[in-house]
Amino acid sequence: MIKYVRDGAAPAYLFACLVLGGSAQGIWQNMILQLAGLALLAWAAAYKNPDPLSPFERQILILAIAAVAIVALQLVPLPWAFWSEMGPRREIAAGYQLLGLLPNAAPLSLKPYDALASLFGIIPGLAVFCSMLRLKAYRPEWMALALLAATLAGIVVGVMQVGSAIRPSPWYFYPETNVGSAVGFFANANHMGILLVSCFPLLAAVAALPKAGSEQRDPARLAFTFGGGLLVLVGVALNGSFAAYALALPVLAASALIVSKGSRRVRLWGSIGAVLLLLGSVAVLVVEPVGTEVLSEQATVSVQSRQEIYSATSRAVGDFFPWGSGLGSFPSVYHLYEDPNHVTTTYVVHAHNDYLELALETGIAGIILLTLFLGCWCVAVWRVWRTAEAGPFPRAASIATAAILAHSVVDFPLRTAAITASFGMFLAMLAMPPVVARKLPGDLRAVRHKVLR
Repeated sequence: MIKYVRDGAAPAYLFACLVLGGSAQGIWQNMILQLAGLALLAWAAAYKNPDPLSPFERQILILAIAAVAIVALQLVPLPWAFWSEMGPRREIAAGYQLLGLLPNAAPLSLKPYDALASLFGIIPGLAVFCSMLRLKAYRPEWMALALLAATLAGIVVGVMQVGSAIRPSPWYFYPETNVGSAVGFFANANHMGILLVSCFPLLAAVAALPKAGSEQRDPARLAFTFGGGLLVLVGVALNGSFAAYALALPVLAASALIVSKGSRRVRLWGSIGAVLLLLGSVAVLVVEPVGTEVLSEQATVSVQSRQEIYSATSRAVGDFFPWGSGLGSFPSVYHLYEDPNHVTTTYVVHAHNDYLELALETGIAGIILLTLFLGCWCVAVWRVWRTAEAGPFPRAASIATAAILAHSVVDFPLRTAAITASFGMFLAMLAMPPVVARKLPGDLRAVRHKVLR
């Protein structure tokens, strides 16, 4: 009984994140998910796992600890004489002087409470990652089923959202959302779109699994994945996210390599083609304007040109470098760099480029941390595609993480608990050792024959 509870912990938590964690607007839902995530992290920390951590697992945990340390340092009070001379903080210090207020100290972060709240946002992804790799509380098939089940449920909700005779449909769960699009359990159509796209490699991985006790593929499983793929395609069409359309093509091309039995040369050229398609898709998304109906958490987008947002954010990055403005401070800082002639009643709350926003908020420390993560990720991806025994799920995880990271160039999907938890699952699958990665349900049965000595 305890074993089944442990095996179901990560899938159940992932499913809950996908259903409840679709937007920062769900304050109570996110609080529940974060508390449950802390319980899973505590369980993982207390669990005595005899298996040593793989290099990639160790690297991810070290980077997570470093991320917590960076946020903690941003909250440490600094002497006022030092703080007031740190770049644009001089203007803020001048404002304090005009008010007759001279604090003895101030934290590095301009928005310390928002920095702490942003830190809590990594809990769902870290909880899924640790529960999978420390508790071994999962099976790849169960994790894939949890994500696919939540996505298909979201598609059903999306059908009711766009097909409702009532306008706006009561099936939208958040006040600020993309009315008219099938957003499912999300508020932002682009975030639902990237979840749909990440299902394609998982379906390919399920289809690539051979039948238990045989090298042949299971026809029933193939039929299931084919039907699931058609439903996901319907979901993408109803969703209407241009980002989903652009990223679906390279992801489908890469997913075909999972089920393909072609030669190494075919796989090599297929991989190169998929990467080029991905780069082309990102380039197209960068020059596309921000849609007038694409809403971010609790606010709409104030300008349509990504280039204008990027330009203003880049100026802010240069001014606040190398210390950064503090995690969660982007909305407040961005207003200082907007063109007054373009200011309207709506406003920007994210840079629509998570890498640029992270550089502004965390400075040189965040840039170094992000570079180290991307380096570790590239090495892991190279390993699973170069190793024949890696298995379909790590390869599917490499494709899904690549899609999410590429989407982060033009959006902020990882700022939702749903996508963060999914990303944690994919990172854990990417870390699966070759022997475990290729085990099938039939291989997990105990040996019942006798060994003659």
